Amino acid sequence: MSEGKLKTAILGLNREGQLLLEAASKIDCFQIEALADKDANLAEQLADQYKCMAFDDYRQLIIEMDSRLRGSDKRCLLVGADMYTCDEYVRMAMKKKFNVLKSAPAARTFEESAEFVRLADEQGTHFSVACPRRYAGSYLALRKFLEEGRLEQVFLIAAFCSFAGRPVPSWRTDPKLAGGGVLLHDCYEMIDQMMWNFPLPQQVYSLNTNQAADKQQRSYMTEDTAVLAMKFSDTLVGNLVASGRDTVWPRYEFIKVCGKDSMVVVNDTRMTVRDIEGKVIEEMDYDYEAVDCMAEALKSFAGSVLSPEEEELLCSGRENLKNMAVIESAYLSARTAMPEEPGRILQMGEGRI
Repeated sequence: MSEGKLKTAILGLNREGQLLLEAASKIDCFQIEALADKDANLAEQLADQYKCMAFDDYRQLIIEMDSRLRGSDKRCLLVGADMYTCDEYVRMAMKKKFNVLKSAPAARTFEESAEFVRLADEQGTHFSVACPRRYAGSYLALRKFLEEGRLEQVFLIAAFCSFAGRPVPSWRTDPKLAGGGVLLHDCYEMIDQMMWNFPLPQQVYSLNTNQAADKQQRSYMTEDTAVLAMKFSDTLVGNLVASGRDTVWPRYEFIKVCGKDSMVVVNDTRMTVRDIEGKVIEEMDYDYEAVDCMAEALKSFAGSVLSPEEEELLCSGRENLKNMAVIESAYLSARTAMPEEPGRILQMGEGRI
C-alpha cells in the first residue's frame, strides 16, 4: 500500500545522498519514486537497485515528479547534492510544494538558508536539515545529562574536530561555490550540538587559515583550519578547534562540557564523566551507525509531514538559522578581526522572513 506514504525523490547521489537513500529505504513511510545525479551511470545503477526512476538532470526530475504527483501534498525531496549544483532546483521544488530535507549544512550562507525558510513558510511546506548526531546514543545521553542538571555551573564548552585524511573536492576551496570550509561543511553538526544544548552565543571571534602560500592566496580560498571562541554569558564561554590538515591528530571529534565539580566528554561512541581531579565517575559506550541515526532523523521529518498535528518538525530550517548565524558570524569575524554578534545576524534575517 502506497497511501499515506511520502512520495520521495533523492537529489544527488554523493556520500550524503546515498546515506539519505539508504536510510529512507529502511523506513516504511517513504516511497522512493526517483533519484538524480549528474553521473547518469550511477543514477541508473542505484535506480535499478531501488526500483525507481533515474535522472541525470535535476530540473527534469522535479518536473516529472510534480507531474506524476499533481494534487498530492505528500511529496518530499531529500537533498544530498552540493548546493552550488542545485540551489535553483531546491527553490523550484519548494515552489512546487515539495517538503524538503537537506543534509547538513543548511545552505552556503545565512541569507540562503533564510530564503529557504521563507519559501517553505510561503508554500506551507516543511524545510528541515538532517543532523543525525542528534539521534546518536552518546549525544542523546549528553542532552539528558544536561537537562537533568547533573552538571552544575557550566563554565566552558570545548569542541575539537580533526578531519585529517578526508578527501576534499576542489570546489570546496572556492568561497563562492562552497560558502565556507571546515567550519561550514565539517563542523556543522558539532556547532548544532552546541546550539541545541546551549543558548546562542552573544559574541563570536574566529581565526581562520589555509595552506595557501601567502596572504593574498589565502583570501581567495576557504579555511582548512579554524579556531572559534564564543562568549555565551559573563560566566560561560566556549571554543571550537577544527582542521582538515593531515598533520593534525588523526580524524576525531569530541565535545567537552565543564562544570563546577565535574566534566563530561562525548564523541560518537562514548560519554565519559570525570571529577575535577580527572577520575572517571561514569563511562558509557554506544553503538554508532550513521545510517541508523539518519533513519531516525528521516522518521521525525516524515512524521511532521504526514501527521503534523501529532508530531512537531524537529531540526527545522528555522531552528538551524541559529547554527548558520554562528557560522556567518565566524566568517565575518575572520574578515574584520573583531568579535561579531550572531544575535544581530539572526534578528536581521528573521526580519526578512
